[in-house]
Amino acid sequence: MPLSLPVSRQSRHRRAIRAEAFEREDGLWDIDACLTDHKPRDVALGPGVRPNGLPIHELWLRITIDRKLTVVDAEASSDWVPYPGHCEAANPAYRALIGLNLLNDFRRHTRRLLAGTTGCTHLTELCSVLPTVAIQALAGDVGKTRGGANASPGKAGHGSASQPPFQLGRCQALRFDGEAVQRFYPLWHDAPGGQAKSDAAAPREAGAADASVLNEISDLEVQSNS
Repeated sequence: MPLSLPVSRQSRHRRAIRAEAFEREDGLWDIDACLTDHKPRDVALGPGVRPNGLPIHELWLRITIDRKLTVVDAEASSDWVPYPGHCEAANPAYRALIGLNLLNDFRRHTRRLLAGTTGCTHLTELCSVLPTVAIQALAGDVGKTRGGANASPGKAGHGSASQPPFQLGRCQALRFDGEAVQRFYPLWHDAPGGQAKSDAAAPREAGAADASVLNEISDLEVQSNS
């Protein structure tokens, strides 16, 4: 659905953030994120004029995580910056991400470790997309072992006999009393709103580690300001 037709206007700045997740052959996952800033004109910077067509920023961040979403490696690269020879000095600071867990107040810890002159404003901002990118990557992978939306309770993709699928009740489209749940998850339609929380707190069967991770990461999606 397109946005409404805007009034007459002129482009002044374009920021793009993109991220991609990769499953590695050693069982770990890489997330590569990139932030670019462009202005459709020549820009006067401290070191000189940056010609139209060249980025003001092109910043890269890669983290490597395990299946519990703990960061086991991290690196940053500043390919285009407004102050060449100076901005790049912040890159080693992003090794501080190693040991953090994307499910455990990751954004707050990132701000604490990399705020102010410790890091780069824009690289630190780029960190904020990493948890939900990992959620999308890992949830899809774990979902392969849990089957489709029309499975019965206790089977893959449809939660357990006492626990709804982790994604239900987390957004407008998948509210328990909504049409989408009625159509694709009929066994959970009109389930009490508090049921998911109480069930999530219940003991899980042995071997349900993947389901546990998915419920934890779904909570992170809800608490997006953590």
